Formats: sequence, C-alpha cells, structure tokens
Amino acid sequence: MKIVNTLDKIHEVYPDGSFSLSKWQEYLETILPGHSSLFLDDMNQTIALGNYTFKEHFLPILQAVYQKPNEVQILIKNFEEAAKQLEEQVLRTLGKPIDVEIILYLGLCNGAGWVVDLEQKPYLLVGVEKVLELQWYDLPSFQGLLYHELGHLYQRQYGVLDRQTSNPREHFLWQLLTEGVAMYCEQLLVQDFSFFHQDRDGWLDWCDQHLQQIKQDFDHDIDSMTQQNQRYFGDWVRYEGYSDVGYYLGAKFVRFIAEQYSLYDIINMDHQRVNHLFEAFMEI
Repeated sequence: MKIVNTLDKIHEVYPDGSFSLSKWQEYLETILPGHSSLFLDDMNQTIALGNYTFKEHFLPILQAVYQKPNEVQILIKNFEEAAKQLEEQVLRTLGKPIDVEIILYLGLCNGAGWVVDLEQKPYLLVGVEKVLELQWYDLPSFQGLLYHELGHLYQRQYGVLDRQTSNPREHFLWQLLTEGVAMYCEQLLVQDFSFFHQDRDGWLDWCDQHLQQIKQDFDHDIDSMTQQNQRYFGDWVRYEGYSDVGYYLGAKFVRFIAEQYSLYDIINMDHQRVNHLFEAFMEI
C-alpha cells in the first residue's frame, strides 16, 4: 500500500486564480501519465445526460478548492492522519493485505473516492474537490471514506467486484451487494456497525425510520431502473430528498447476509444466490 499526496502541485491549475482545464490536464499527466482522458470521458458522460453543465455544476466545485485554502489544509492533515497505519489496520481487521496506491488529487468531480485499474495496477483516487463539496474532510468521515473504498478493493482482490449482468435486476442487486460490502468493511474497520460516513443532518435517523419503505421502493423500482433514473446510489440523486440511501440499504442487506455467511463467501457469490438472499431480506 502506497500513499501519495499531489496537492502541492494544484496551484498550477489556477493561473490568475481561475481553474484551467488545460492546466489540469498538464497536472494530471505529471501524476498519472497518459490517463487524463479517463477523467475527461467520465465528466463528459455525465454532462451528456443533459442534467449538468460544466460551467454551472462542475466549475464552481473545482473553483472552490482554490477559494478554500484553510479547508484544504485541514483536509490534507486529516488525510495524512487517516492514512497512518492503514495497511496494518486492514491486515489486522480483514485478515488480508490490500495492494493499492492511494492518491489524493484534484479530479473533475469523478468522485470523492474512485477505484480504478491503470496499466493493471489498482489505484484509489481521492478527489479533493468532491471531499470538500460533501464536507467529508473531518477525520472520522475521511477514515470512513478510505475504509469504504478499500472495501471495494478487498472484494476486487479476493472475490468478484465486477460481474457481467443481463438485466436491471441483476445489475442493481449486484451494486447493492458491492456497496453493502464496502460499507460492511468500513464499519468493521471503524469497529462500529452504526457508523456511516454519509450521516449528516439526521440522514441516518431518517433512514432507520424508513427502512421498510426503502426496501419496498427499491424492490419495486429495480426491474425498470437505469443509471439515468435510479435514485439510490450517488450524492447527485435523491430518494425522498436524501442522497446515498442505497449505501444504507446495502449495509443492512450485507449485515443480514453476514449472519449466515463469511465475508469471503459474500464477495464470491453469484447472481442467483444474491437474488435469493435479497428475497429473504425483503421478508424480514
């Protein structure tokens, strides 16, 4: 496990105090040569959906990094603190090492945490702009974010993270499972099954009070869900006014499964088993 902080270079991205996309590309090439198109394509795919524009939605988030130097310094301090003894903690708690390079960087709103393989090497990319926007830079939230993404990497390294799916039900049940596994690993590492790094302004209390409604609506929606109309996964969508509700439901689902199966068994399940267990989960 390698930890890299690239924020000492981002001042170059703001000539005259304004974000420059061309300068950002130059910056990205210094830390991940040959891969700037991955981030640009991800951004452009979001814009192509028609709900967002670069000027109105992306640029203000990117510009805020320059405008909040004090918050950035707090973020850096807490990132470095959260990264201390991370490898030892993962090995102690999950029982296996995770091979990854963790990079704190300025992205294009690609996610607070983004797990990617570049040249057959796993990376966990922590986007300063999204961490600031979501206000996840206090130490507990930062730890939770890192633990969550390491949960995805654990499933990728020792199980199956990306399965081929043939219909919406398979796709979104698998996403529910994988996000639930990441939340389960996060909570194991925090040593608190009530911990959610998404918890702000009564989020967890509301989810707890509406668990049955969330389950029923997810089950009702799942066969017709698409990436465009789903309302459960991501800070940019809302379920009854709340974001990230799918992560809460996934955590509850995996906690239910973990009563019968080991973590190793869970991360290697096939679609048929996941669907069967979800049906059982719906009955409680």
